[in-house]
Order: sequence, then C-alpha cells, then structure tokens
Amino acid sequence: MEPFGARLRAAMAQRGPLCVGIDPHPQLLSAWQLADDADGLERFALTCVEALAEVVAVLKPQSAFFERHGARGVAVLERVLHEARAAGALVILDAKRGDIGSTMTAYAQAYLDQQRPLAADALTVSPYLGYESLRPAIDLAHEQGAGLFVLGLTSNAEGRLVQHARGDDGQAVAAQVVDAVRADNAAADDLGSVGLVVGATVGDAVAELGIDLAASRAPLLAPGIGAQGAGPVELRAVFGDARSNVLPSSSREVLSAGPSVTGLRDAAARTLDSCSRALA
Repeated sequence: MEPFGARLRAAMAQRGPLCVGIDPHPQLLSAWQLADDADGLERFALTCVEALAEVVAVLKPQSAFFERHGARGVAVLERVLHEARAAGALVILDAKRGDIGSTMTAYAQAYLDQQRPLAADALTVSPYLGYESLRPAIDLAHEQGAGLFVLGLTSNAEGRLVQHARGDDGQAVAAQVVDAVRADNAAADDLGSVGLVVGATVGDAVAELGIDLAASRAPLLAPGIGAQGAGPVELRAVFGDARSNVLPSSSREVLSAGPSVTGLRDAAARTLDSCSRALA
C-alpha cells in the first residue's frame, strides 16, 4: 500500500483539510433522540458514515465510545472502519494506545495490520512511556502503509506537567517527541507517515518550547476546532509555516447538525471552508 503520508496528502488535496470525529457521546445520542445503547450507537455511527465518508478526507471514530457498549459496540466500530474506508475516507482510529514490548506489538497488530478486522489507516498513540516504546507500531505502520499520530502537545491543562517539562539539557519533553518524529519521517519526500497530535487550542506553546513543526514533516492532527474554542485565528497562530501539513479535526461542531444527513454534510462543508481559508 502507498505510504499513509502520501495517501493523506492526496486526500487533503482532493477533499480538503478536514477530519470529522465520530464521537457518540451520550449527550449527542440524546440530542439525536437515540437510546444510549448499542442500537443507538449503530444508528448514530452509520449515519455519520453515510453522510460524510464520501465527502470528507478523514473520519476519526473515538474507540472509547464504542467500547463502552461491549462486544456489540466493538462490532459497530468494526463496521464503521470497513464502510468508511470503502466509501473513500481515510480513517484514524482514536484509541491513544501506549504500552511496551509485546503488548505494544499486539496493539499495533490489532489496529494497523491491514488483514485484521479492526484495521484503520492510522492510529493515535501515546509516547509517554518513552518514544521508543512505540517502535513496534512505527515499524508495522511503515510495513503496512499505515500511519500513526503521536500525542505531542495536547490541550488539557494537566498535559503541560509532562509535555512542557524540561530535561537536563533544557529541552522540553514535547520537543523531544517532535524531534523523534522528525527522525522517523526523514526519508519522506513530503508528508511522513508518523504524525503528531497538536491541539489547536495550545496557544503560544509551540513557539514557547522552541518547536519547529514544519521540519518534522509530520501530518499535524489538530483537535479543538469549533466547540472547543479554536477557529481560524488559532490555526494560523499555532501552526504558522506548518499550516499546509495541518489536518483540523472537528467533532461536536459537525455532529450537532445531525441526525439529518444533509445537515451533517452542510456543517462539514462550513467547517471545511473556514479551515481552508485559515490554512491558505
């Protein structure tokens, strides 16, 4: 399979830079007048796929909201992954896995081996057991033409305690993660297949920590658009000259327009237009 970074660049060029999260919060299920059970979950998630998989570049189901419904919820997630990809969207599974040794290998096989039932185009992972703990996933992703999105700078206030902490050399932990990603993307002609998650609401943290996002050649997944408070001004301020590599991610801003398929598509189009103008 063509490397994930190349596939993502092509999808963003064809459909525009937007990732829509499929996050079946109990509150959203209720707003759609659906029960908070596996049947409601299935109706919600498959409506999102029907409305969006043929028009947006990337869909991002949040694994936790499927797992909370047990085996039936995981079965719905499996169907979402398959049907969204079949309709032409790339799919990032938002599971934020992170472990060591054989356990990390098993997570990688579960979500990145393209012959497995829960295979996605890319997976979110946490490097905070040490970046090299992710090596089994990085190696398998490269082998399979899949991608990773490594947590770099997240928007939650507690994240600063770890991500902004500085080592003996004075370099921030987040900057070390970005440097490691840059090394893994060094052979890429354009976008590498190891991306970073950088919240669109992190303010001046990128500059404050001396991080060069453009040099990392990483796809930059930017959650926080819309309901979480980030807009065009924040996208330009946070990402600067790395804007062409940014994949803004919006969930509630789009999903609140459901359950109408037309409403979901219109909301995604409005969000895409706003993000495209901000990143131009």
